[in-house]
Amino acid sequence: MTDEPTDDLRPEDLKSATAAEAPELAEHDASATRIAELENQLADAKQQTLYAQADIQNVRRRAEKDVADARAYAATAFARDVLSVNDNLERALAAIPAELREGDKAKGLVTGLEATGRELVAVFARHGLTRIEAMGQPLDPNRHQAMLEVPSDAAPGTIVTEMQSGWTIKDRLLRPALVGVAKAPE
Repeated sequence: MTDEPTDDLRPEDLKSATAAEAPELAEHDASATRIAELENQLADAKQQTLYAQADIQNVRRRAEKDVADARAYAATAFARDVLSVNDNLERALAAIPAELREGDKAKGLVTGLEATGRELVAVFARHGLTRIEAMGQPLDPNRHQAMLEVPSDAAPGTIVTEMQSGWTIKDRLLRPALVGVAKAPE
C-alpha cells in the first residue's frame, strides 16, 4: 500500500472547495431558515383559521338558538296577561251556585262559560302552555310558591290548597302556582 492518495479529495482541495461554496451554503442556510419561518407562519395561519371557523360556528349556533327561543317564547308576556282572564273565568264558574247550574234560566249561560273555559285551555295547549299540577304534590320551589301553612293530616310539605294555578310555557315556568302547604299538627 502506498501513502499516496488516489482519486480522493485532498485536504487542500476541501479548503478551496469550501471557500468557493461558502456563499452558496450561506444562501442555502438563509433559504432553509426562511422556509422554516414560512412553514411556522403557515401553521399559525391554519390554526387561526380553524379557531375562526369554530367561532363562526359557535356564533351561528347561538344565533339559531336565540331565534328558536324567540319563536318559542315570543308569546310569554301575552300568555301571562291572558292567564288572568282564565283565572277570572274559573272564579266566575266556581261562584255559580248549584241551583243556578241546574235551573233552566242560567243553564245556557253556564254551558257557554264552561265551553269558553275549555276552548281557552285548548288554545293554551296549542301554544305550549301547560297547567302545573299542585294539589296533593310535594312542594317544589321551582314550580310552586307557598303562600301559607295549613294544619292538616297530610304529610308536611304537601300542597293542600291552590289559590292560583301555575303554568309553564314549553319548558319554562310562566307563573308559579300559589299554594297552601300542610304543616305538622302541633
